[in-house]
Amino acid sequence: MKYIFFFLPLILTTLFAQSQTSGAMYRVEFTDKNNSPYSIGNPQEFLTQRAIDRRIRMDIAISQSDIPVVQNYLNGIAAKGAVIHNCSRWFNSATVFVSDTSVIPSIQALSYVAAVVKIKPYLEIRKKKPFKEGTQYTFENPDQGSDNKVQQNILLEKAPNIDYGHGFNQANMIGADYLHRLGYKGDHMVIAILDAGFYHVNTLSMFDSLRNDGRLLGYKDFVLPGNNLFEESNHGMAVASTIVGNVPGTLVGTAPHASVWLLRSEDASSEYIVEEDNWIAAAEFADSVGADVINSSLGYTDFDDDSQSHTYAMMDGNTTRITRGADIAASKGILIVNSAGNSGNDSWHYIGAPADADSIITVGAVDKAGNFASFSSFGPSSDQQIKPTVCAQGEGPYVVSTSDGVYPSNGTSFSSPIMAGAVTCLWQANPTLSNMEIIDMVKQSGSHFTKPDSMFGYGIPSMVIAHMLASGNQFVRPDSGNLLMANPNPFNAEIDVVVLSESSMVVQLSMVNNSGKIHWSADNYQLKPGYNYLLISNLAKLSSGLYFLRVQSDVWSDTIKLLKN
Repeated sequence: MKYIFFFLPLILTTLFAQSQTSGAMYRVEFTDKNNSPYSIGNPQEFLTQRAIDRRIRMDIAISQSDIPVVQNYLNGIAAKGAVIHNCSRWFNSATVFVSDTSVIPSIQALSYVAAVVKIKPYLEIRKKKPFKEGTQYTFENPDQGSDNKVQQNILLEKAPNIDYGHGFNQANMIGADYLHRLGYKGDHMVIAILDAGFYHVNTLSMFDSLRNDGRLLGYKDFVLPGNNLFEESNHGMAVASTIVGNVPGTLVGTAPHASVWLLRSEDASSEYIVEEDNWIAAAEFADSVGADVINSSLGYTDFDDDSQSHTYAMMDGNTTRITRGADIAASKGILIVNSAGNSGNDSWHYIGAPADADSIITVGAVDKAGNFASFSSFGPSSDQQIKPTVCAQGEGPYVVSTSDGVYPSNGTSFSSPIMAGAVTCLWQANPTLSNMEIIDMVKQSGSHFTKPDSMFGYGIPSMVIAHMLASGNQFVRPDSGNLLMANPNPFNAEIDVVVLSESSMVVQLSMVNNSGKIHWSADNYQLKPGYNYLLISNLAKLSSGLYFLRVQSDVWSDTIKLLKN
């Protein structure tokens, strides 16, 4: 079952120029990597320097799983009539199309073939759509488009405020705007987006700065190699807009300066387990080009061939091929962010694969006020992991439309990339941490951290709190109730205020001096469940001394002391 769930006008195009109804797709699994021309001592022959640098930073050894599939083995099965589509070095296998299935026994008989598994009954062959004249973005070589720069652990100068337009709530809810104000907008970070297609990302004005700044590093279609994925599904287009969309006043994403690879692994026209193989091939490619983060707004439970379908018992973090692939990607130092799914109201009810992986961030959905979205898939995984990991706005977030406007949509397909962009900026701000340490900071910043559940997981995270934790700061979090926090203290010109609220409520916020004079106030301020972030600025001219920050509602009040330098 695909987790492609959104309310936008669908683009219907003529996809099939010809079809072939005989033949099938198979996964060919190999016995070994003997006599490979590659070795772990020379990784630069099969990994970009950026991918190698990631491993060095996190003390991750190059292993046999990094060695490509032996080319002579691929040549051997090709000689039998197999057309190679994708390879997996992690699983030492290849996905192939065979037009004459009678050759399968001869492929199986090869000494270096361990198994041959049918993964799709036929392959629809489509005529490749031509690129528009002047398009120059395709990089089939993993070395092209790589960025070897590493962001240094320095505090950037605070950036001017951004007009997020319709994207403010989805960014502010998790504190992404706080990181942006510090200057962390995803610069020099690389995100791979695995999806079903990226309709007109190469022309829409929403992505002008992405293209003009050279941050569209490349793209690749793993469903139909060489195909024009800019004429495929608009799902990946909408997903990308929540991360790197950048039209101030209309929509600004949660990592507007990040670089991206656009990788198509999902075939929206059918559902077979070959798509898990496509996903793994795309994740391996993302690894090889040095991606820091992968966003995957995809998930799998049911297939068109019932014999391939998963059960809830298989959602144990170790069973499905795609979940094992996600954990391998994490073991290579990549931070994986995946949608929880949209089965909350369905008979399935639970998360799918690879959302059950134990080394990733699985993202559920809430509405604009922080309330649980009923369609969001429930946890836990069948081995009782806390799932989802966290939640972000997935009901009513704004995304780009095919006509270059923006509209509210629905689905964990969007809460996931909103979160992916935010954690990318968090990692940029704290580059010495590992992917797993970043995940831990995000969990600890969750509004339900002390009482996680099967709906919210660890809750709605705050990048303000996560960044404080990553920077070595500590704070006391109550097991229940509300909390008022302010940083820095003492302050100079600005104060970051964070209010943890158990429920939606209207409060009055104010800052007063020893004499009770009000120097700043926010009346009728609407708090959402979870962490609420706001900035108090223009305080440089205040006299030094003691001040009090107060919050008051019908059910709660609190005061903290602040010292002005």
